This record gives sequence, C-alpha cells and structure tokens, in this order.
Amino acid sequence: MARQRKPAARKREAITPETVLRVAIYTRRSTDDEHQPYTIEAQTQKLYAYVDSQPGWQITASFTDDASGATLDRPGLTKALTAAKAGRYDLLLVYRLDRFSRRIRDLAALMDELDSAGVHFRSATEPFDTSSPAGRLFVQMLGAFAEFEREVIIDRVVNGMERKAAKGEWTHGPRPYGYVVDPETRKLTPHPDEQHVVKAIFTLYASTRIGTRAIAAQLNAHGKRTRSGKPWSGHAIGRMLGNRLYRGEVVFRDIIVENAHPPLVEEELFAQCQGILDARGEAHSQRAASNSEYDLTGRITCPKCGCKYIGTSATGKLRRYRYYTCFTRARYGTTACDGPRIDADLLDKAIAEALIDFYGNTDLIIAAVAGERAMRAEGTTQHQAELAGIAQEITTADAAINRYLIAFENGSLDERTCGRRVQDLSIKLDQLKARQNELRQMCLDLPQPPSPRAVERLRQDLIHVLTHGTPGQRKAVTESHVAEVKIEGDRLTPIYKIPIGQFDQNEEEPDEISTDSSFRTMVRVVGRQGLEP
Repeated sequence: MARQRKPAARKREAITPETVLRVAIYTRRSTDDEHQPYTIEAQTQKLYAYVDSQPGWQITASFTDDASGATLDRPGLTKALTAAKAGRYDLLLVYRLDRFSRRIRDLAALMDELDSAGVHFRSATEPFDTSSPAGRLFVQMLGAFAEFEREVIIDRVVNGMERKAAKGEWTHGPRPYGYVVDPETRKLTPHPDEQHVVKAIFTLYASTRIGTRAIAAQLNAHGKRTRSGKPWSGHAIGRMLGNRLYRGEVVFRDIIVENAHPPLVEEELFAQCQGILDARGEAHSQRAASNSEYDLTGRITCPKCGCKYIGTSATGKLRRYRYYTCFTRARYGTTACDGPRIDADLLDKAIAEALIDFYGNTDLIIAAVAGERAMRAEGTTQHQAELAGIAQEITTADAAINRYLIAFENGSLDERTCGRRVQDLSIKLDQLKARQNELRQMCLDLPQPPSPRAVERLRQDLIHVLTHGTPGQRKAVTESHVAEVKIEGDRLTPIYKIPIGQFDQNEEEPDEISTDSSFRTMVRVVGRQGLEP
C-alpha cells in the first residue's frame, strides 16, 4: 500500500557575508525584575546595533516576553515559532542563549522546530552558529552545562550553610529574638533591649512556675512585642524555652556548635526550665504528633474567629477536666476570642455513638458511595482542567527556583536568602506533585458501592476499636470517618465521611474482627499531661 510522504523541511542556506537575511529578534525579561540585569530596552538596543553591523541583514519582526525562561508557555515565543513556520523570517536573533530557554530539553525542542522551519538561530553575545552541525552541538553543550550548574548551585548553597554553622555563624533566616547578627562576623550578638526580656521569660517560668500563656499575657500587658511586632503567644514562649540557641549553641542539620555566641541563659536555669517543660508536657519536642487523648482535635471550627479547636485540660481538686477549646482562646485568652469551651469527654462519647448508628444505615452508605461514583465520573473533565492548572504551577515554581539560582550565581542574591527561598519552593513543588498524583488517580479509579455485608463488617470493626481500642486507634478512626463537627448555636452537628478503601468486599465471613489493619495509628502519641498547669 502506498504511503504518503511527509512534507520536506524548508532548506536552510549557509550564511555568508553576501547573504541577505530577514531577521527576527526575540527579547525576554524575567518575572523577577529585581534580579534581572537586562531590560527589554537594553536587549533591543544591542540587537539592533548587532544587526546594523552585519551586511545584508534586515529586521523584519520583533517578539517580546515578560515571563520565565524555564517554561515554553510564552505568548511572544509562540508567535515567533508560528512566524518561523510561515516563512516570515530567515534568522532568529537573541541577546543571550538564556533569553531563549534555560532548560536543555526545551532548548532541544525549540531548535528542532526552527530547524524544521529552515530558520537559523544566533546569539549576539555568544560565538555559535546553528547553521552548522558544530554550532548546533555547541548550543546543546551550553544548555547541558547550564542545567548541570543549577544542581551544583543547590549543593553549593547547602554546603555553604553547613560551613557557616561549623564556624558558629548564623546560617539563614530572620534573626532570633534577643539577638542581632554581626554584619562582619555573621555571628549572633545579644540585642541591647531584647536580651533582658529573654532572661525575664526564663526566670519567670522557673521561679514563679506560671504557664507559658500567662507569661505571654504579662508581656503583652506591658507592651512587649515579638521581633515581627506581633503579640506574644504561649506557643512562642514554649518554643523559646526549649531552644538551646539561648545557651549559645548553633544547630544546622547534624551540626551542633557549642559556645558559638554569648548565651543569654545560664545552664542551671535552662535545665530547670526543661525539667518543668517535660513535667507539664509543654516542651515543643513532645508535640511532634497530635495528642491522641483528644479525638476531635482540628475537626471543630470556632464560630467566633474561624480557628480550629484543640485539646486543653484543667486539673481540679478531684479530677482532671478535658476540653476542646478554640485555638485563639487557648493561645491568647478570652480577650482575643470568647468561643465556647466544650466538654471533651461528653463530645467524644456522643460522636462515637452517632458514628456507629450512622453505619447502621446500610442503604444510606451504599447510596452515598454510588452517588460519589457518579459525581466522580461527571467530574473527570474538571479534574483534567485542574491537572492542567497544577502542571502550570509546577512549571512556574520550577522556573522560580531557576531564577533564584541564576541570581545567586550572578551575585545579585545572597546565599542565605537563596537557600531559604529554594527550600520553600521545593516544599511547594512536593505538595503540587502530590495533588497531581491524587487527581490522576481520581481520574482512573471510581469507587465501587460496598455490599451490605461489607458495611456491617466495617461497623463491627468500628464498635470494637471505639470500645476497646487504644487512644491512638480511636483517634485514627475519628480522623478517617469524621470530616467536621459544626457549632450551630447550642447544637453540635457531626459531618461524617466514608473511607471507601476500608470496605472489605470479601463475601466470606471473617474468622475474627480486625482491630488494627483498617486503621492507621499515630507514629508517636503525647502522654496525658495538660497543655497548661
């Protein structure tokens, strides 16, 4: 069977001093104007001067972008490629290669498009000519070295911070309260005013044994503010009390340097405060995981200020009382928010009983899963649109990392700021990619309605765990099945969610009730100490 031949690419003629060329210029300015040394006007002026110096060259088109070079989604670039395919010019001229692209993959794709259109590519400041194989190879080598250098810069930033930490210097970020950074030695020195506040905080906590929120309230009443000018909170006081930086130590990753700067707190006073923190359960290091004693932490929203409720406690003469309290009220007191406290014992019991009753309605559960399946099927188009948006955000974040690294390389951005911003953007990239994978999975997986026996089996598991399980298992069940508890006047309304993946669709009767395979427990559970003495 005869096959249709692909149209041949437009042939490019070799460039000689006698060649008459139609030239299109492309200029680009990064979105980060602060670290952009080449303005559009400066690039255009130099390109016009370069074309004037070449006999037979004439500018016939000009394309401009205000966008990152790490993405191909640029209006000016799109117009330039369209004009190239239409044969409107013979050579595309840029001021520097990085104005065209900063990625080796993108650069290769762009060069292929120009080559297919029969268009030459040149830089006014770099000695290569894509009209020859050697010139095209040189361009690819420049792109490869640029991408390699990006990775080297990341390692260089981290290694530089480690070297600073090893010398006892302040590595990065805002200065800690009570200290200033010496611009010459880059080491911490006591702040003339704030150092006395730090000493007073440690002394108050150790000698009077009042709580962190009480200390914060005293500081706020005397007009004291944090380094950023905000009111003090019990959380900020707790972090300060557990920070060995005030003992003169600098910590970065696995590096710990003692006597790196003058301590503001004596070792005996610091140790006394740590003992009180450990006894009360206030130490920041003891709160890496949620307190499993409070099943509904983060599930209740304050109707007054909009913050989430957290677990708190108070010790009376006869017993200890547990409450769910608005985060703002717990941290700043009733003057900041007077949202109601809720008896945790009564609420946990009521929510557990209602959850078991909820799974007793088998028809409702099956109908809800079937409705979710139908909704997901209809929402596939929306998921695809969100995926496209996330892909663009990933490209933008990646481009921002490139800009910061290039700025650091050029000396226009200091190592500390570059490292902090690259780290923040890397975290954002991880979150975006996680959401991207989630959406892709949603487009592929549609939930299957469970059988009545599977619903009853899960209900029996819930009864067993909520009745006989450990605090960590009960909290895991709550996190998996309770979406929210709404406060509506004097009423509390639970909103449940159905974790579809926990249904056992095996129709055979199980030998025994599962107590741990269906529910995730926390890595570490904080003990039963209260948040405030």
